Amino acid sequence: MPHATTTSSDPALFADRRDRFLHRLGGAAAVIPAAPLVTHHADVEHPFRQNSDFWYLTGFDEPGAVALFLPHNPENPFVLFVAPKEASAEVWNGFRWGCEGAVERFGADLAHPIAELAERLPGYLEGAEGIAFRVGRHPAVEPLVLKAWGSQLDRAPRSGRAALGLVAPCSLLHELRLRKSPEELARMREAARISAEAHELARQVVRPGLNERQVQAVIEQHFLEQGARGTAYGSIVAGGDNACVLHYTSNNAPLRDGDLLLIDAGCSLNDYYNGDITRTFPINGRFSGEQRALYELVLAAQEAAVEAVAPGQTAEGVHDTAVRVLVAGLVDLGLLAGAVDGIIEQGAYRHLYMHRTGHWLGLDVHDVGAYRLGEHHVELEEGMVLTVEPGLYVSDRLPVPEGQPAIEERWKGIGIRIEDDVAVTDRGHENLTASALKAPAAMER
Repeated sequence: MPHATTTSSDPALFADRRDRFLHRLGGAAAVIPAAPLVTHHADVEHPFRQNSDFWYLTGFDEPGAVALFLPHNPENPFVLFVAPKEASAEVWNGFRWGCEGAVERFGADLAHPIAELAERLPGYLEGAEGIAFRVGRHPAVEPLVLKAWGSQLDRAPRSGRAALGLVAPCSLLHELRLRKSPEELARMREAARISAEAHELARQVVRPGLNERQVQAVIEQHFLEQGARGTAYGSIVAGGDNACVLHYTSNNAPLRDGDLLLIDAGCSLNDYYNGDITRTFPINGRFSGEQRALYELVLAAQEAAVEAVAPGQTAEGVHDTAVRVLVAGLVDLGLLAGAVDGIIEQGAYRHLYMHRTGHWLGLDVHDVGAYRLGEHHVELEEGMVLTVEPGLYVSDRLPVPEGQPAIEERWKGIGIRIEDDVAVTDRGHENLTASALKAPAAMER
């Protein structure tokens, strides 16, 4: 039976987020659209995925809606425009909450049919000191916002007031999203649990001769059986040299005896919180000498980087920790030559390790939030969650930098990445995905 899950859709949680967002807006009014349906082919749409900013503030999981946040209108600061109840539409496409549900279930102060947005928007924006709206992302709503603002500017000489400017709400909203509440962390632990279990199941079934896609099926079946919405991103199941393609998603090659298998996969829950785990292990159950040497090096770098996660540290510092361990180890193995500091300064390791060591994680897999503000890196704080995922990818795809040794054939085709989801705590960190094993002995059988 599926594991019982709860969601973070408690109306009080969303109400608290809205209150904090409204406070940060000051006198500006915010217009936050929901995601639209996106055509897959002909008259078939992709499965709907709500806009994360819209979801974070409303918990409303229907397409094409628009939320208004109006701190200058304290009697009705939260207004939703939604698809109305309509039996003929619902019989084809499913239940709608409609305007009544938007108020009763989702806490809107007022709700209107989406068809009335053009007519009503100018009135709701009247009196705001500014308009917070992300231009360039919402083509159906943007002309309405610009027209309403333009009308205010046209009337300003007579009325004596107009919104002073159009600003993006991103910095205000994404700063809130960057720091996870206890309820959000609980959901991310659940996504981590399901994702880790899937990795453990996959390793148990892998053997030479299977197809990458068969392993993908085991992983994604577990996500669905456990009540997740599905995958957080396109699962990467990459055998042998395929693992040296960072975003490999073909997942349709046979697994060969003697190769490693890299699996980068995580689930997304019904309320959109995500897991993101990568594990790499030998398909036949035993590392070769070269594979073990590189695996132990990546693991040492990953463990050192995880240990570096703490309040006051930065994502850049976590990355630097991993890079230094990797470069020193590659010099010892003869895959790099020279002084460690010089190699790092010149970037002469990037043909073997070409990506950053992690990213924020939350409602989006590559979650929102700044990594630096001007010249200063953002310091880690309690409630932030980031991935820690160093790797090594040995192939002929990138040229060897001048002065570095040519790669011997025995190393080529080895791609290794190890990734965990790590939450910053008041005293250090919590590895949310520790139940997905990664010790070398656990990777063998």
